Amino acid sequence: MRRIKIEVSYDGTDFHGWQVQPGLPTIQGMLEQVLSEIEGKPVQVAGSGRTDAGVHALAQVAAFTIENPIPAINLLRAANRLLPHDVRIIRVEEADADFHPRFDAQAKTYEYRIFRGEICPPFERRYLYHRPYPLNLEEMMGLSPLLEGEHDFTAFAATDDRDQLGGSKVRTIFCSRLALENDRLIYRVRGSGFLKHMVRNIVGVLLEIGKGNVGEEGLQARLKPGCGIPAGPTAPARGLFLISVEYPT
Repeated sequence: MRRIKIEVSYDGTDFHGWQVQPGLPTIQGMLEQVLSEIEGKPVQVAGSGRTDAGVHALAQVAAFTIENPIPAINLLRAANRLLPHDVRIIRVEEADADFHPRFDAQAKTYEYRIFRGEICPPFERRYLYHRPYPLNLEEMMGLSPLLEGEHDFTAFAATDDRDQLGGSKVRTIFCSRLALENDRLIYRVRGSGFLKHMVRNIVGVLLEIGKGNVGEEGLQARLKPGCGIPAGPTAPARGLFLISVEYPT
């Protein structure tokens, strides 16, 4: 048996997220369908995490086990011939038998893209959140690093089916930065892991800061355990990209 690690890039616009859902197109479901066809029997694909419907990825990491002796480069080519054009495997390599893309991950980086110009380019509309309205960008940029460190991010998390397991919602953010690059406002965040809708809710709160509805005190309050502040507002999925997943060298 071979454990295979892959990196996958996808346009999530027409998919209902990563995780398999009966009767709906998903990234995991599409990969399992194609790899099962190559293997000649069912193949289960595990991912580093579950991106939401409409979220994109530059380098999502996944893994699966097969018996087929096909060389890695030929597996990449065969899979990409069968996959739709908005999903591409960009790297294939052999992995240790016990490798798991989610549990072995050390850090992930996400990027959220907001277009500030008056007219959003039509060919980029699927990948940007168009917000041309007045915002206090200096305040937004100045407060975004306050999210760094270990915090309880309950106030930034949507309800998840994993909640019944009672898992901690404490996460460590290594870097949280907002920058204006030409007419694009780019939020980049790197952390140990992320909760459902967490990045989109962070962006939503940063936008509320920019509108003057939330200040430093309000942001700090959301990071306190048991604050009781409901999550949101949630920024649209189309502006969010999973940039990279990091593993031990």
